[in-house]
Amino acid sequence: MPLACVNLSPWPLILLGRQHPGVPVAALSESRKVLYASPEAIEAGVQPGMRDIAALSRCPELHAEVITAPSALAAWAELLETLYARYSDRVEGRTPGTVYLKLSLPAARELAAALYAPVGLAESLEVAHLAALRARPGEVRDAWGGSVEEAFLSLTPTFHLEVIGLTPAHIERLAFLGVRGLADLMKWSAARREAFLGVDVGRRVNRFLKGERTMVVQKYVPGRVIEARMGLDSPLYEPSEADVIFSELLPPILTELRGRAAAYLTVQADTLGGRLSATRKLKGSPDPAGLLRIAGLALNDTGALPLGVEALTVQLSGVQQPGRMVGLWASLAELEVTRDVLDRFPEALVRVEWLDPFAYATDARYQWVDWLTGLVHYMPMTPRQSWKPALTLTQAHQKAVERTLAFFEGVSP
Repeated sequence: MPLACVNLSPWPLILLGRQHPGVPVAALSESRKVLYASPEAIEAGVQPGMRDIAALSRCPELHAEVITAPSALAAWAELLETLYARYSDRVEGRTPGTVYLKLSLPAARELAAALYAPVGLAESLEVAHLAALRARPGEVRDAWGGSVEEAFLSLTPTFHLEVIGLTPAHIERLAFLGVRGLADLMKWSAARREAFLGVDVGRRVNRFLKGERTMVVQKYVPGRVIEARMGLDSPLYEPSEADVIFSELLPPILTELRGRAAAYLTVQADTLGGRLSATRKLKGSPDPAGLLRIAGLALNDTGALPLGVEALTVQLSGVQQPGRMVGLWASLAELEVTRDVLDRFPEALVRVEWLDPFAYATDARYQWVDWLTGLVHYMPMTPRQSWKPALTLTQAHQKAVERTLAFFEGVSP
């Protein structure tokens, strides 16, 4: 069965276009500059790098919005779950905008029509990605087969070679030399490619041309998106009423987590004007009260309450088992390795003994003692004292009494 690649990049622009179909859209950066623009917006004069005000002056019907990273990642995780449930158990989408599946040709055509996205088919992930870049939206470009793949690769343009590791600087230098595609690069020797592209990139290109490619799509691990939904009999307008709904939606989600941790919380609100959503990043493992507060903040970010909320959906995405480290030497006295180490190396383990934590001199503040005997363990960190500490008033008085008694008794002190 061939491998398929679905090209949905740039993902923020694709996501924005699906949320607002039929109008020109543009994805903005945090500084309100255009990152990506749809073809309709570009035809109207919108260019990447423009301020949003300048873009709106060129295209008044433009919908420009900032797509935050948590929102984009949550939507991407939801798409992967949908592809796993409907199409294949082997889904791999590490980079938002590019997803690989194991599909047959009819299923690939159905997927391309459903997503209206370019799909490429091939025996390897790299060639499937190159095929998807040369396909039109809703079309499947088939490069599966030995002779078909060779003919396809010979027609691959230079600006698509980022798939096999080339950078924009490499592509610009190749264009300056007149290299128009992969066919011209095949004519070079392996040593010349490494000398021109660099050792790392050159070796990667050489391995690709020799047929060393990725032929397997990893199995998808489901359950990374957990959601709960509730429809309402009457529209919701008040935040206090939303807290009541969240208090009923969150307990089943927390039960389904089973001790795992989630990275993002998404709230989707269905209104008369459509669905509005917002995503918040979770830090650590918040308690139920903390999740309730974060869900309320996410609902406030959607701006759906003034419109009337008819249904609420809460999603937890990025679900993974958290790693916990109890300690480096948990229950040290009970470990047999400690006894074995001390038997072989008696001076291997030492412990600190505090003398005066507020002392200015280091050797007067603490000292290292032997783990077993408790005797002072002299080392560079605990040098031998070369001075005698001053006597306290009580010690000086006791010393004077001892000298007086020794004088009358005729004993040298």
